[in-house]
Amino acid sequence: MEIINSTEKKIIEIIKNKGPLTGSQLLVHIKEDPLLLLRACRLSKTLVMKIVGTRYLRLDRKIDGYSRLSPSILREFLSYSVIGLSQDKTTLEMKAEALQSHIEKTSKYKSELAYNLMSVLVTRTGDDLFVKEHACFILAGDIVYNMAHDVPRHERSTKKMVQGSDMDIVVIVDNQFPEDLIRRLDGEIYQEKSNLLLNPYMKEEIDYIVKDLDRVAEQMRFDTFKHMVACKIMHEGAFLYGSEKIFLSVKGMLRENGIIEKIKHMEEQARVFRERAEEYLINEDPSKIRREGLEFFYPDEESEEFE
Repeated sequence: MEIINSTEKKIIEIIKNKGPLTGSQLLVHIKEDPLLLLRACRLSKTLVMKIVGTRYLRLDRKIDGYSRLSPSILREFLSYSVIGLSQDKTTLEMKAEALQSHIEKTSKYKSELAYNLMSVLVTRTGDDLFVKEHACFILAGDIVYNMAHDVPRHERSTKKMVQGSDMDIVVIVDNQFPEDLIRRLDGEIYQEKSNLLLNPYMKEEIDYIVKDLDRVAEQMRFDTFKHMVACKIMHEGAFLYGSEKIFLSVKGMLRENGIIEKIKHMEEQARVFRERAEEYLINEDPSKIRREGLEFFYPDEESEEFE
């Protein structure tokens, strides 16, 4: 407990001088293992941690049953938690409200950017009216939960720095959509993805997939991890651009195949897992956690649908 007590004292002194801080801001001032910072904040009787935002289902191969909640415990602490003093809860609430407002503005910006990018690149295919009628663009990920963040991070393939949350976009085309136009549309989105990564003023990331309704029907079997991920993403997805008819058809397929009930069951499993993981991380010996349990703290990326 000496490490915890020492870390706790450092945090208290910093907050007395700086006011309430997020986990990532604390990390700037205290070069410490984030796990120890989290434990100190949660176990302290002097410190209070206020979490903002929404928790939602995330699928992770490393977890038995695949179900966990997002944001991960680490990301939630760093980006969605405000730590303050128990005797100054008014200032803590004000900082938390400001953080919530910033997250909502970030989500709105990324959602509008995704719409603008897709609507512009569709015109570049030369068949924009056909694409709008026979393709549906669905926005997914933390943006649709109003949980987008702008914390700089490395993009997976290029390792270039990007501004926080990516824009997860699923494009579903109907059976009238010709193969050559699918390739053109895919090429335009890929080019836009590259442009965003290379543009020093944007530093935004698009993750996307283009697929037809036959593939969607196959994924509705919900019998593999990849199919589960695809269905979960289509379930959470919000209409962005193109054909609302296709969008409603996909949502109907999810209902008809019993996917929504299966996802609700996984969400409940994820909540139970989160409670157990938090208890483990707060109470278990840190050295044992580093040897055996870091998957509870550091998440897997849900990227298989976009590969």
